[in-house]
Amino acid sequence: MWLRTECNLVFNILTPAPFVLMLRPRSGALQWIAREEYRLNPSVPVFEYTDGYGNLCQRLIAPTGTFKIYTSAEVMTADTVDQEFGAPFAEIQTLPDAVLSYLLPSRYCESDRFHDMASEISVGRRPGYDQVSAIVDWLRRNIRYRPGSSDVPISAAEVNTKGEGVCRDLAHLGIALVRSLSIPARMVVGYLHRLEPMDLHAWLEAYVGDRWYVFDATQGPSLRGGYVAIGYGRDAADVAVYNQFGPSVFPIAQTVHVERINP
Repeated sequence: MWLRTECNLVFNILTPAPFVLMLRPRSGALQWIAREEYRLNPSVPVFEYTDGYGNLCQRLIAPTGTFKIYTSAEVMTADTVDQEFGAPFAEIQTLPDAVLSYLLPSRYCESDRFHDMASEISVGRRPGYDQVSAIVDWLRRNIRYRPGSSDVPISAAEVNTKGEGVCRDLAHLGIALVRSLSIPARMVVGYLHRLEPMDLHAWLEAYVGDRWYVFDATQGPSLRGGYVAIGYGRDAADVAVYNQFGPSVFPIAQTVHVERINP
């Protein structure tokens, strides 16, 4: 399918503020970026680089006053999400070097604390894809998805205790559980067509067989297509759509829109 994504952010800047943004999706195996628009008002110099996870990041200094960021993209993405029950566990010694970091505990995904729990959840399942599927099914049943209930990232252990959270929180707990079984897992932030309520979205991917697969505990077990990835990382600390340095500022307005288009 072809989608048009849009994101508007508006800030009130009291003192010139350095920003690192992550708002440009890039083409890859699961999506093709045909056209982009990126506007800053007022216009300022921007320097782009690729971070350690392959994400496109933009550095700038926002001037005082109202500062607006607008991005849009026309993207070809899959109509359906690939599911591969039976895809085997990938032996650690065969993993690509770039995948190894997604096995380790990280700030919001304390995978070293979840092995027993993950083993119990996935008991009897074939190692690999089926174990991840069992974990995500457990999340759907046991962790309440509450959009808009939190603005601050919390760790997998906190989510497990709380029993509810936003999409980012469910992804954190899922990633921690999956990694505890020595299956690489990463967080993805981006857009999802027909997400309700519409906003930026987060989900997880797990590496089984010889590739990454999408899993999303906030949606039904038969995942529809329409995912557009902006950033990949170990957890929310790696995939913030903006990082601002100095006295904290927060958006005074934020809107996200995703619609299906004809190419």
